[in-house]
Amino acid sequence: MSDKAVITCALNGVLTDPKQHNVPVTPEQMAREAKAAFNAGASIMHIHLRQQEPNKGHLPSWDVGVSKEIQQAIREACPGVIINHTTGTSGPNYQGALDCVRETKPEIAACNAGSLNYLKVKADNTWAWPPMMFDNAVEKVQDYLDVMKAADTIPEFECFDVGIVRCVGMYRQTGMYSGPLEYNFVMGVASGMPADPELLPILLKLKAPEAHWQVTAIGRAEIWPLHQRAADLGGHLRSGLEDTFYLGDGTKVTSNGQLVEGLAACARRAGREIASPAEARQIFGVRH
Repeated sequence: MSDKAVITCALNGVLTDPKQHNVPVTPEQMAREAKAAFNAGASIMHIHLRQQEPNKGHLPSWDVGVSKEIQQAIREACPGVIINHTTGTSGPNYQGALDCVRETKPEIAACNAGSLNYLKVKADNTWAWPPMMFDNAVEKVQDYLDVMKAADTIPEFECFDVGIVRCVGMYRQTGMYSGPLEYNFVMGVASGMPADPELLPILLKLKAPEAHWQVTAIGRAEIWPLHQRAADLGGHLRSGLEDTFYLGDGTKVTSNGQLVEGLAACARRAGREIASPAEARQIFGVRH
């Protein structure tokens, strides 16, 4: 168990529309939200890139220049902060994501560790969006791992289902990856692992014993018992406007800082202190 809890803030996401939700898009907005999260205890900022043209902020971008501008703005606002860069893409063209990691060399980057039918059904029993495959074949995972190794970037293995957790061990067993393991249990996607605290002990039995782990809990107020269970079991903590807009009492938030304050409270209830950026770098073995 890690005595200190490292908090990651997922500042924005790929599906959140800034016209509907208060999510940051521009470098200035990203830096402002990062500063609020940083002041509340977050040492790591997980970032997604959006198109910067007017009325295009709801669309994803893989522009290396945008990535550099956003990272620079966040680093200036938050001394010592760790950047965790998204890489998630569907389909055969993921060169832009590879380029962002190769050119900007973030300390950590997401490595989606397996494929998932990404589904959700609405109350009227129709699809919330056209059924899609979030494809992460072994060859694609290897491409990401190769780029991250060259960039001295630590992969954070994103696991959306139980079988994907088991795949991560196979990547190391076969020599695809030889470094330290960091798992992110993504819980709450309708077609993946549920946001159920009772599932955590099973996941911990399936991960590599020495590996770091955290939970990304997707949902509304019902996800907060899962955050508390993660804190109680020694996991690191993550939330942000990518994953939720609600606190445990049902309050709708307007800033990432409020969500990080909630995570910090979970850690303290578990008798744990919040890791500083310097301590987080040491815990995860950040290489640059």
